[in-house]
Amino acid sequence: MTPVTSFAGRRVAVFGLGVSGLASCRALLAGGARVIAFDDSAGKLAEAKSAGLETGDLRGIVWSEVSALVMAPGVPLTHPEPHWSVLLARKAGVEVIGDVELFCRERRLSTPDSPFVAVTGTNGKSTTTALIAHLLKSAGRNVAVGGNLGTAILALDPPTHERVHVIECSSFQIDLSPSLDPSVGILLNVSPDHLDRHGTMENYAGIKERLVAGVPDHGTAVVGVDDAWCRIIADRLERKGVTPVRVSVQGPLLDGVFLDGDHIMRASAGKRAVVARLFGIETLRGLHNAQNAACAVAAALALGLSPADIQRGLASFPGLAHRMEQVGRKGRVLFVNDSKATNADAAGRALASYADIFWIAGGRAKSGGIRPLSAYFPRIRKAYLIGEAADDFAATLNQQVPHVHAGTLERAVELAARDAERSDASEPVVLLSPACASYDQFANFEMRGDAFRALARAIPGIV
Repeated sequence: MTPVTSFAGRRVAVFGLGVSGLASCRALLAGGARVIAFDDSAGKLAEAKSAGLETGDLRGIVWSEVSALVMAPGVPLTHPEPHWSVLLARKAGVEVIGDVELFCRERRLSTPDSPFVAVTGTNGKSTTTALIAHLLKSAGRNVAVGGNLGTAILALDPPTHERVHVIECSSFQIDLSPSLDPSVGILLNVSPDHLDRHGTMENYAGIKERLVAGVPDHGTAVVGVDDAWCRIIADRLERKGVTPVRVSVQGPLLDGVFLDGDHIMRASAGKRAVVARLFGIETLRGLHNAQNAACAVAAALALGLSPADIQRGLASFPGLAHRMEQVGRKGRVLFVNDSKATNADAAGRALASYADIFWIAGGRAKSGGIRPLSAYFPRIRKAYLIGEAADDFAATLNQQVPHVHAGTLERAVELAARDAERSDASEPVVLLSPACASYDQFANFEMRGDAFRALARAIPGIV
């Protein structure tokens, strides 16, 4: 745990008692704050009470006695409208912040020069966060990894000069972190997502930009420049006096890190050098993973790792569950769990990585459905549609891709496995990459991916 001492002796309200909210309560109490916690869920309130936390309806407290409202990232701050607790706090002139902000303040108080890597982007941030942590660990560094990926930031061991914090930050967490100041900040990419919570693309991109804009003068800002929003952000940073490390997998750069074939190159002052090679690393397959790897390499170089350290770490990276996870093979047929692909842009990255795909898609659709994926339709041998989106996806596929309404994931796996095995493809791939949220049939994408993995591994003959 990282005790938060910046509110010692003061009253702090916490709303949202999920993993990060409970960790915030414990860290604040450990640092000497007086905490009152609340949640709209009776179950979460009961859990907090059983853990010994003081709870109470924030509508009935004296807000003039409160120094801050610590908000869980899942609670609306601005759109579609501010949560009622936010309105009460603002009316009383109380700041509204999150757990990442608490960590940043504690780091500045205790060890402001401790290494702190923060990663954001619409897609790829979990893989990049995990990859950076793996590169550092394999090189013998002391690493604390978490944030939006896994362990809440305040549940991690506190910052020290020897310990590197590698933290995934969602747009919701950045929005609650006005003084976010990582020593290495990474912005992978920006494409439409979470507009229900941020209102416009301009707002969403501006929030993402804040992570790299907060990097101090002695730090390193890494920006992937293969989309228009990030190119604008990189140029704007430079005009403000921050020289970002630009990263591209679409073409060479005069200065920055880029992909040349399967080589990750570093260019500086007109000179180019090979840093690492991606050939044969199955856990980093696809152009999107090349971007993740190139950005991770840029961060690793900034943190002092050698090319030899980086190559060893890349080669041993195990990948992440639910991100193009190869869960088994039966003869020629490969089974891939990409349940994390909850939007079309993410699913497109998986579709671009394989040919002869037997595609399981569907769930609760997001805006735009799968229409943006039409360029990948020739790669799909057949689609197996599940959940609420099945009719809409079928209309989009129409006569372009053979498809069937499978209804459930269990039926989809059964049909896809049978058809893939009977096909004439040299390496047919049964791919779960839903391009949808899971909430119509599963509580989250992890449960959906776990179900796919279990169904695939139950097929006789799979290894």
